[in-house]
Amino acid sequence: MSSSLRARPQTRWWALVVLSLTQLVVVLDGTIVNIALPRAQAALDLSDVQRQWVVTAYALAFGALLLLGGRIADFIGRKRAFLIGMLGFGAASLYGGLAQQGWELVLARGLQGVFAALLAPAALALLTVTFPTGRERNTAFAVFGTVAGTGAAIGMLLGGVLTEFADWRWCLLVNLVFVVIGVAGGAIVLTESAAEGSKRLDIAGALSVTLGLGSLVYGFSLAEGGWAQPLTIGFLVLGGVLLGLFVWVESRVAHPLLPLRVVADRVRGGAFLIQGVAGAIMIGATVYLTFHLQFVLGMGALQAGLASLPLPIATMVLAPIATKLLPVIGPRPMLVVGPLIAAVGLFTLSGITPDGAYVVQIAPALVLLGIGMGFVFIPLQNLALSGVAPHDAGVASAVANSAMQIGGSIGLSVFTAVYAAAVGGHAQTEVGPERLTDAYGWTFIAASIFMVAASVIAATMVRGSKSELLPSLGEAVPSAH
Repeated sequence: MSSSLRARPQTRWWALVVLSLTQLVVVLDGTIVNIALPRAQAALDLSDVQRQWVVTAYALAFGALLLLGGRIADFIGRKRAFLIGMLGFGAASLYGGLAQQGWELVLARGLQGVFAALLAPAALALLTVTFPTGRERNTAFAVFGTVAGTGAAIGMLLGGVLTEFADWRWCLLVNLVFVVIGVAGGAIVLTESAAEGSKRLDIAGALSVTLGLGSLVYGFSLAEGGWAQPLTIGFLVLGGVLLGLFVWVESRVAHPLLPLRVVADRVRGGAFLIQGVAGAIMIGATVYLTFHLQFVLGMGALQAGLASLPLPIATMVLAPIATKLLPVIGPRPMLVVGPLIAAVGLFTLSGITPDGAYVVQIAPALVLLGIGMGFVFIPLQNLALSGVAPHDAGVASAVANSAMQIGGSIGLSVFTAVYAAAVGGHAQTEVGPERLTDAYGWTFIAASIFMVAASVIAATMVRGSKSELLPSLGEAVPSAH
């Protein structure tokens, strides 16, 4: 399938700017409220459970609905889905910024996730058809991947600035600026593309995967109170059964929500798994870094945001280097070594102490984490979509995004359970700085184990020559299924 953007090369780079801006807003919204949570909790009288759901509601709705959103984008047109998603995201952000009660804020965050689930796969699919081959595609995906990799940390910085100098509500209202730019720019520089063939939606598949992912994430969120609780076990089992049902349905329906060929490929499946682990770290583990900076080291919102800067700066500095290395060494070495570097950074963070100096205990660890995640994100977006037929571009990009968001939701829940076990179930205000720091340290150890697992996944699943793994480095993306 062709896009008229290829007939107007001068517009494709502006399209990259618009689409990267979209990626930034949906990723940073996973973390921008983190630093503002203490003030939002006080202003709206949120319970600790509601506080966690301010983060989880967004990631859960986003991740659970991405497959459906990707298919809808394929059918109604990716540009149309992009614009609808942008406008809906803006409306939900406005509602959240004006929320007067805790449940309203949680609901608004869920609605943001719903529209992000339409917006994000449309953006990535548009990027795929706009840059279908060669060096330009490699550069475009490197930019997009860098934005994806740094968006979470940028969200913490921006959240700190807005909370310190304006109000926590601006962590939601600032999205209106992105929406105006995105809608105006998208209307001008993006060209419509849509999948060919049947436009029937797989309702059974949509229900089973959405309820399955929701049950799974909710089960993990209940693990904070104990893994052996009946509700925790029940929802985890229900989630597994529903996802099994989803696979069964997809193997039998004529027009599946997720054609199994998209995930059955070993290399692409490995990329999706690594994407999930990356989401667990960038969405889940960074929350506890924020808590340590504010609750233990006593930093204000702005100072805590600035203190997170070494992570995105390291990733952005590495990005052009990794981009040049990609055609030379291929994605596999990056995806094996990158997670190990990130694991070293996270393990270093586990050694934090209540009186430790930031420049000694935290900044070097964040640099290592940023370098490692840079080696992960630069090849990952491209690899996850390599060889995907144009008809499946939207759903494949949805899986890539869904993996990161669901990984973030599950990661946050697992790390919260590790933290809760370390503090013995006590509230944060009831625990001294030594025990609090020790609990944060255990979450970083768990996160480092996640990254080692990502390296193993890359070593065992991402196999093949450079041309086989990334045909887009010099060839057209194959259209055969």
